[in-house]
Amino acid sequence: MKPARRQLLQLMAGAAVLPAAQRIAKAQAYPTRPITIIVPFAPGGGTDVSARVAGEHMSRTLGQQFVVENFPGAGGTTGSIRAMRAIPDGYTIEMGHIGTHAVSVWLYPQLAYKPDVDFEPIGLTMENPLLIVARKDFPPRNLEEFIAYVKANSEKLNMGHAGVGSILYSFGLMLNSILGVRPTLVPFNGGGPATSALLAGQVDYTCGAIVDVASHVHAGALKAYAIAADERSPALPNVPTTAEAGLPEFKAMPWFALFAPKGTPRPILDRLSDALDKALDDQNVRKRFSDLGGYIPEKARRGQEALRILVKDEIARWAPIIKTANISR
Repeated sequence: MKPARRQLLQLMAGAAVLPAAQRIAKAQAYPTRPITIIVPFAPGGGTDVSARVAGEHMSRTLGQQFVVENFPGAGGTTGSIRAMRAIPDGYTIEMGHIGTHAVSVWLYPQLAYKPDVDFEPIGLTMENPLLIVARKDFPPRNLEEFIAYVKANSEKLNMGHAGVGSILYSFGLMLNSILGVRPTLVPFNGGGPATSALLAGQVDYTCGAIVDVASHVHAGALKAYAIAADERSPALPNVPTTAEAGLPEFKAMPWFALFAPKGTPRPILDRLSDALDKALDDQNVRKRFSDLGGYIPEKARRGQEALRILVKDEIARWAPIIKTANISR
C-alpha cells in the first residue's frame, strides 16, 4: 500500500472514532450545566413533589442545579412526549409514574411513545399509597357507609381525578369497578388542583394521593375513609387500611420514577442512578417523603434494571383492568 493511501485510510479511521470519543468524554464530564426534570402534571401533586425533593439532593451530589418544569396535559402524556423527544444527553429527564409509563399504553391506542422502549430507566423514587377521601361534609362516617352510599347514589355523585391516564383516574376506575358504580368523572390538571376542588366541595370524592391529602385530613378539611395499602401510614395512623375497613380487594400503591430519553449514554444514566440512590439514603429526604406518607423503595427495588422490569410488569398488569372498564382515548 502506498504511503499516501495508508495515511488517508488512517485519517478516515481516526475521523470515524472521533465522534465516539467525544461522546465518551462528554459523558465523563457530565454534568456541566443545569438538568431539567420534566413533570408531566401541574405543580403541587405527588409527581411534582417527588421531582423537587429528589432533584434537590441530586443537585448537591452532581454539582448542578435540577430545574423542575411542569408540562401538564392529556393525563401526563404531553410532558412524557416532550421528554421522549429531548436530546438524549442527560440534561432533560422525566419524573414519570405508573400512569404515564404503564396505564397510558392501554388508555391511548395512538400513544406516541412506548414506555418500555422509548425511555431509559434511571430508578424508582417513591411509592405513594392512595386514600379513599371525600369532601368534609360527605354524609358517610366510615368505609362501610361510604360503599353503601355510593352504590345508592352514584348517578348523582362526582368523582374528581387528575386527568385521563393519571394515577387518580386509573385507580378511581379500579375502585368504581370493584364497587360496580359509575359516578360522573371530573378531570383536573393534576393531583393538586383535584384536591383543591375536593376542598372546595366541587366534587364528592376521589382516590387521593397521600402526598396531596394528608395535611388536609389532619386539619379536618377532608374526610378519609381508608388507605389502600398493606399497613397504616405513620402520616395518618388513625386511618384504617382498606383491608381493615372491609374492602381488601382495593390496593393502590402507585409509584414514581425517573426516566431519560432512549439513547442516553450509559455512563450518564449510571451517574443519575447513583445520585438518586444517594438521595434515597439521605435521612432528610427519607423524612420528607415519610412525612408526606411516601414509601421509599428498598435497595433491591432501586436502579435501572429493577425499574425496567417493573414497567414491563405493570404494562401487562393493567391491560385487563382498562379493557374491563372499556375506556380508551
